[in-house]
Amino acid sequence: MRLVQVTVPTGKRATVLELLDDEEIDYVVTDETSEQGYDTLVYFPLPANAVEPVLDGLQQAGLGEESYTVVVEAEAVVSGRFDELQERYATGSVDDEEIARQELVSRADELTPTYAVFLTMTIISSLVATAGLLLDSPAVVVGSMVIAPLIGPALSASIGTVVNDRELFYTAMRYQMSGVAVGIVAAAIFAWLLQVLLVVPPGTEITQIDEIAERIAPELLLLPVALGAGVAGVLSLATGFSVAIVGVMIAAALIPPMAAAGIAAAWGLPVAAVGSTVLVLVNLLGVNLAGLLTLWYLGYRPHELFEVPTVHRRLVKQVAAFAAVVLVLTLFLGGITYASYQVSMFEATATDEAETVLAEYEDLELLSVEAEIREGNDPVSPSLDATAQIDVVVIEVTGPAAAHDPAVADELHERINGHTDDEVTVEVRFVTSEQR
Repeated sequence: MRLVQVTVPTGKRATVLELLDDEEIDYVVTDETSEQGYDTLVYFPLPANAVEPVLDGLQQAGLGEESYTVVVEAEAVVSGRFDELQERYATGSVDDEEIARQELVSRADELTPTYAVFLTMTIISSLVATAGLLLDSPAVVVGSMVIAPLIGPALSASIGTVVNDRELFYTAMRYQMSGVAVGIVAAAIFAWLLQVLLVVPPGTEITQIDEIAERIAPELLLLPVALGAGVAGVLSLATGFSVAIVGVMIAAALIPPMAAAGIAAAWGLPVAAVGSTVLVLVNLLGVNLAGLLTLWYLGYRPHELFEVPTVHRRLVKQVAAFAAVVLVLTLFLGGITYASYQVSMFEATATDEAETVLAEYEDLELLSVEAEIREGNDPVSPSLDATAQIDVVVIEVTGPAAAHDPAVADELHERINGHTDDEVTVEVRFVTSEQR
């Protein structure tokens, strides 16, 4: 529910009150004595989804920019006519919870800090995420998402498009693009300093850190996170749901990959850095695309009807451009996903072969099988045959010392290489176990 306060210019009082009477809206009128060109202040309660049509009607009645309107949230309204008004505007759908176009723009502005504060908070968030990834600490990474000021700019671009506010759109895109660039550079510098100062142990392989590995070799399944964040962000903003919670979801799609890109660059892994950067861009555009489509679906349009065709054409072009770029970048993620699938299938085949061989030895038991891509092969570069990048298969076997047989390693090498075009080193590690 909302309480609306409207200043009525001299000579417009009868027109405004007639409109409110036609809508059967309760109102209170007071005289305005500031001698600023107004003669009346009108207060009236409205359901949240009635604010936009009523304000649009008042504008059409002649209340332009020379007057001002204040909309505040009302905790309760006790009135029989208000109950009837709520029933008249009730649709039984999401529309019942939607806020006015004017409120939507104001909320987006409130969520977007000044440019200096935005960049500062983004840098801090990126540095915290960098530390969290290197520590392999999900808790620290989540903390970095909480302080990221990304939801305002991420949603403002979509709002600017559907309400035909080009300045809002371009400002939001400038925030987003510069935020990504600054975040990645800050993470790279911070990670490099951690190396130089030996805070991170020399020889650390970042590809073996789980929190980093899943972001420098991103897969296609991460795209729905961005699309879901965009839809949820718009719904939360338009219906008054907890925006802070959804803001963390949007940050989850952007901040950790930004930090991972910086870490990969600091470690001299350019292709891995590109992989993380592609993930950031896909997620960023995915959030904007999903938010744009959701706002249009919810029915948000410019106030002036003659602007709607122009905005519709612009929206179609913008959606097509976003979708085309997302599709191209998604092909890269699809290649990585397919490569990961191939490696997993190869590991499964190697496991089957190892179990078959060890079945002939009663005292030996298979512990694990892992295909490794070591230096010289890039784990992020998609390939039609990802198994060609595997150069070592590590097999751990346990059993008593007396059961150790070098012939096991030879047989495993022969059987596993029967499934590859290029020879793969099979490393068998015997873990001695004794029962006492």
